[in-house]
Amino acid sequence: MCEKDGRQKIMTKLVIEAKSDTGCVREHNEDNFGFDAEIGLAVLADGMGGYKAGEVASAIAITSLVHSVIQIKGSEEKIELDGMPHEESAILYRALHHANQQVYDSAHDDHDCRGMGTTVSAAWFHDGKVSIAHIGDSRIYRYRDYRLELLTTDHTVVQELVDHGFYTQEEAKASEQRNIVTRALGIDPTVDVDLYDYDARPGDIYLLCSDGLTDMVDDMEIANIIRRSSTDLEYGTGELVNKALSNGGKDNVTVIMVRVDDSQTREKSWAKRLNKLFTG
Repeated sequence: MCEKDGRQKIMTKLVIEAKSDTGCVREHNEDNFGFDAEIGLAVLADGMGGYKAGEVASAIAITSLVHSVIQIKGSEEKIELDGMPHEESAILYRALHHANQQVYDSAHDDHDCRGMGTTVSAAWFHDGKVSIAHIGDSRIYRYRDYRLELLTTDHTVVQELVDHGFYTQEEAKASEQRNIVTRALGIDPTVDVDLYDYDARPGDIYLLCSDGLTDMVDDMEIANIIRRSSTDLEYGTGELVNKALSNGGKDNVTVIMVRVDDSQTREKSWAKRLNKLFTG
């Protein structure tokens, strides 16, 4: 394998912690997650389908997405931006479409997995920025200056009703339809992906979470837990999951917390990452 030369770049220094729990009701955990602080990537998926099919869908999505990101970034090919602001956004877009095809094909090849799909929310931190790709009703929040802000939009029937003025936010939270998604990875041969780009500042804390958290814990309590755990993310992820469980734990609950510490100049060779990935 030909190795590209290392290059000096301003990288974003991150601290990442994650925790997942089956919850108090479900028999299987259909959530999956992955992260790599070195490349700055965090991704979460909440699967759906028949017996264990959701677990299969979310696992395929995470594995495919992470492998695609590392492969594409480490390759010699020119990345076409197609109007996107950053190379990382374009790579996430391609990687998610590849993951969509992987889940879709697997569902059609295995009768037990027919109809399976998954949400996906991914955050890639780079050069003082964060590029986000999002499908479904998992969420990404940013905690900055003691304020919690939702950075993604839920792809649900209820959110569409809110957007068109038929529901208030309070009515949406109480609706029995709040978890019916209008967009998921792997259901159809193609999928629409929401892309966002934001500045990532030192001190920011980003939260990726499945709806098993947000259905059980309101935004104010989430913000309070993040505030109390800003210097100890392992404690924070545990507190968020435990709060969801103590409030009923009706679904699988998964959280990833990412703290931006500072920026540093360091050498990175993507070919070395590829070698490590495929040779162990």
